[in-house]
Amino acid sequence: MSESQQNSPDTDNSLKAKKSKPKNSHSTDKNSANKSPFTKDFNSKSGGNNNDNSPSKIIRSMLMWAAMFAGIVIVYMLMHSNQKKEWEIPYTKYQEFLTNNKIASAIIEKSQINRYVFHGTLKEQVAFEDNGRLVQIQNFTTELGFLDSKMEEVWTTKNIYWKYQDAESPWWGMVISILPWIALIAVYMFVMRRMQGGGGGPKGILSFGKARIKMLNEVGGKVMFTDVAGCDEAKYELQEIVEFLKDPSKFQKLGGKIPRGVLLLGPPGTGKTLLARAVSGEADVPFFSISGAEFVEMFVGVGASRVRDLFEQAKKSAPCLVFIDEIDAVGRQRGAGLGGGHDEREQTLNQLLVEMDGFEQNSGIIIIAATNRPDVLDAALLRPGRFDRQVVVDRPDVKGREAILIIHMRNVPLHEDVKAEILAKGTPGMSGADLANLVNEAALFAARRNSNSVTMNDFESAKDKIIMGVERKSMVISAKEKEMTAYHEIGHALAGKFLELSDPVHKVTIIPRGRALGVTSYLPSEEMHSYSRDYLDTRIITLLAGRAAEKVVFNQLTTGAGNDLERATALARKMVCEWGMSDVIGPVMVASKHEEIFLGREISQKNDYSEQTAQVIDKEIRSILINASDKAEALLKEHIDILHNASKILLERETIDGQELDMIVRGEELPPLKIISKLAKLVKDLPKSDITKPIDNNESPVEPSIA
Repeated sequence: MSESQQNSPDTDNSLKAKKSKPKNSHSTDKNSANKSPFTKDFNSKSGGNNNDNSPSKIIRSMLMWAAMFAGIVIVYMLMHSNQKKEWEIPYTKYQEFLTNNKIASAIIEKSQINRYVFHGTLKEQVAFEDNGRLVQIQNFTTELGFLDSKMEEVWTTKNIYWKYQDAESPWWGMVISILPWIALIAVYMFVMRRMQGGGGGPKGILSFGKARIKMLNEVGGKVMFTDVAGCDEAKYELQEIVEFLKDPSKFQKLGGKIPRGVLLLGPPGTGKTLLARAVSGEADVPFFSISGAEFVEMFVGVGASRVRDLFEQAKKSAPCLVFIDEIDAVGRQRGAGLGGGHDEREQTLNQLLVEMDGFEQNSGIIIIAATNRPDVLDAALLRPGRFDRQVVVDRPDVKGREAILIIHMRNVPLHEDVKAEILAKGTPGMSGADLANLVNEAALFAARRNSNSVTMNDFESAKDKIIMGVERKSMVISAKEKEMTAYHEIGHALAGKFLELSDPVHKVTIIPRGRALGVTSYLPSEEMHSYSRDYLDTRIITLLAGRAAEKVVFNQLTTGAGNDLERATALARKMVCEWGMSDVIGPVMVASKHEEIFLGREISQKNDYSEQTAQVIDKEIRSILINASDKAEALLKEHIDILHNASKILLERETIDGQELDMIVRGEELPPLKIISKLAKLVKDLPKSDITKPIDNNESPVEPSIA
């Protein structure tokens, strides 16, 4: 049994009142209150990743690219618009100009394979008839059918300045030639924007240094304290934070400071995340959420970068709440990892420690973290000034379970026989998540029956499914094996019935559920937080009673008791090694836990006791188990008739509950089973004339087949 200890705050870090001399002690300085980081108008700010992906920005980007393309085309056309106009003339006219020695210069352009274009310039303008009209031309062009050295000699003889030139492509050819470059540049810019997270969300390759936080309004609606039940003490602790966010001047005028961080401790499913969202909903401030595992990546320094980015984004929306779920992923104790002091997790933790309480004051940011492993957290993370307030969110008691069930059943049509109080008493140890699953499973059972409401039987079926597992009715087992299973389960049940300190039997079944051929479930009549030696001895006897029934009735043992032996041995070992319940060992804990921070509990284990002590421990464990087995056999032999009768009834009914077991023990006859046969339905659907019709004795009766 472990005792919880509360760390007393250091006197040096205790809350001190600031000395001030206001003119009016009964009035509050509004200007100073407005300067508080907790009184900023956060509605006018947009915290977090402000990636503008609106349609207007996309349209602007498309227009920019279109304007760039159009500008290139226009510039090209203007560059070529200053060229002199050329007139296309026939080849005969070209020969005339050449013969009359009127050509001054020429450019020979190769247009196609073995085809050339002659661009000539005349010494002076010449009249030329073009489509019936007379024009003055000086620049002309014509197509040469061939080109050889003789023609070049003629041009030289005529004193024509000529040269070769590659063919000029039209403007659309130029556009086609530059399109690949434009596409390459566009792809490059797109990839870079994606890698940097610009316009592509926070999951780019180069955005690994950005914190991937989510705001509450992006995930879901507001959650209030009225939506949270079963943890009144935790809500009371967090209510102070809500009041500070709403009215900080109430605390600041007395020199009070709100806790920098709140650590929610508790088992999984108890509502830690829901409580954090409720604080944000009540205070009406931005709520950022991030998982502890999202700080760690394969690159060195990414975790620390994300911590810095997290607080930078939170500052923009201050006052705000930052919720870090499963903080044990980055807040584990330093110096015990595989990488020693150079582990990446430690760099992330160091940055988190600096941001929470370092030289730079991050006022207006309250950190709420949740974990179910507070034992592995670093001591520097839990000191006053960082996570200086720890709120335990444990499993709810019977009143808390009733309140949770009422919340989850608000939108479920219930039958009048459903009582939340009865369900709460029959679900000890269940968390809020378990109860939500119970209500959902009950609704599914009712839907399978095509019912308009959820009945108490649906809740009982859902509870059996959660506690004992899913029924495997299709599994075929032999009659002998089924009989041995019945005696085995009745052995558990009778031990639980006749032993005074045992928990009441809830249900016994030989219908295979999960991996078991049969199940006997118990429901405590009251919640227990500490267990006596007598109660634990009783628990071991009930675990071994199934094996004892097999030995008493069949004089042989089966593998069906394997799980019972495992649980009984583990319980006996804890009694001897951890809880000091052995007279021989004495009040000594000889099984100290050596769990490595990163390696876990199975890879590295060592013992703090000698071999002689180990032999004594084994002897004590064996003694406890043998004594419990002997007591179980003696108990069943004493009530052998009840054992046979109860096993026979269990074989017939396959399932009996605690009340029916009490009737069997008292020797009372059980009521008949409520069987709805298809024959009764067929008779009900028959016309009345057919039912009252006399039977002809000459006809052989035909029995209806019942599936």
